[in-house]
Amino acid sequence: MSTQTILPIDRQTIVELSQSRQEPEWMTSLRAEALELAGSLELPKLEKTRIDRWNLRSYGNYKPVAALTSLEQLPESAKALLQEENAENLLVQKNAGIVYHKVSEELAKQGVIFTSLEEALKQHSDLVKAHFGTVVAKDENQLTALHTAMWSGGVFLYVPKDVQVQVPVQALFLTDDADSSFSPHVLIVAEQHASVTYVDNFVSEGNLNSLVQNGVVEVVVKPGATVNFASVHNLNDSVTDLTYRRAVVENDAMINWVIGEMNYGNAMSDTTSVLKGNGSNSDAKIICVGTNDQKLNVTTRAIHFGKNSNSDMITRAVMRDESTAIINGITKIEKAATGANGQQTEKVLMLSPKARGDANPILLIDEDDVKAGHAASVGQVNPDQIHYLMSRGITREEAQRLVIYGFLAPVVSEIPMEKVQSQLQSLVERKLGQ
Repeated sequence: MSTQTILPIDRQTIVELSQSRQEPEWMTSLRAEALELAGSLELPKLEKTRIDRWNLRSYGNYKPVAALTSLEQLPESAKALLQEENAENLLVQKNAGIVYHKVSEELAKQGVIFTSLEEALKQHSDLVKAHFGTVVAKDENQLTALHTAMWSGGVFLYVPKDVQVQVPVQALFLTDDADSSFSPHVLIVAEQHASVTYVDNFVSEGNLNSLVQNGVVEVVVKPGATVNFASVHNLNDSVTDLTYRRAVVENDAMINWVIGEMNYGNAMSDTTSVLKGNGSNSDAKIICVGTNDQKLNVTTRAIHFGKNSNSDMITRAVMRDESTAIINGITKIEKAATGANGQQTEKVLMLSPKARGDANPILLIDEDDVKAGHAASVGQVNPDQIHYLMSRGITREEAQRLVIYGFLAPVVSEIPMEKVQSQLQSLVERKLGQ
């Protein structure tokens, strides 16, 4: 047990901040309990990554932010991520708080709640209380405890029973102040037979002095519901990005993950589907690109409890310069999850002799009547492919570019959201074109 943890905030400050934001008593108490836990819990132990050696001291302080009068006030890098047709269903967080929020009348009439988590605590306290912390618990490790104590801003998306949301809802998270905390919490609840697509982007501006983004995503997918979750993280090298994403999926429900880990600084992400119900399904597509001396630890996980549950995960990582990536795929099939089917593929392509990538496929099977499979590879660009393309009059640079895009194509081409697909393609080109 750690006895020397220096917490970024004290109990009195946490309580006073919670009260000043008029949070319900249960949230104030939860924050205080979580901060106490953070003082005794260890950091997570990651596969082949010493996260305790990373600079995790700069959390910043809670600072209120002024609302935007127009989206034109956003920096160009942030505006480029927005679709005009989605401006009605958009939430923007800048540093520690929400600065823009708009939802269409159509969604409101359907009973859909799409608002900041802070506002939801005031308007829908019982609904938030019923789900907050039920997917990612405060006592899992020091990071989850600190997040529970310090989160601010955030998103609450609630879709009532049988409601099909036809247009994507979008959130943008922007940090440009090294002294301001930046730890949003996303909570999504899709009731029985509901469906929704949620897309978010994380961007940063300026030198943020090793600021830590400690974020959590909780998704509750009720029986027969479908949630499509797409997230692209594109924070600069002065931010350390730590993110837990997790969904609990009930009978005949579906979670689709599309994740782009396009950060420039050190990053840890854990994307997990808990297939609780019979006939539950999970599909995860992950892309990450490492440059310079980045250290990445990316885990994709499916835990099968339900009978006839299905999971599929595909991860592609491209590493250049002196970057390092640990890519973990974990399929856990619990006892009595008969008929479960878990498949995974992890592949790492290294563009430099100094880059390093580890692909770790892990199958943990406690039931006999199941299907499970994995494939993993780590390698450099095939010189024969480059030679063949060059023999057709293509330059070496262009040949290497084509090989890289061919490597990523199995993930990019299958992304069902065209905007996310094109955005990821653009960010890949930008990172690899340096």
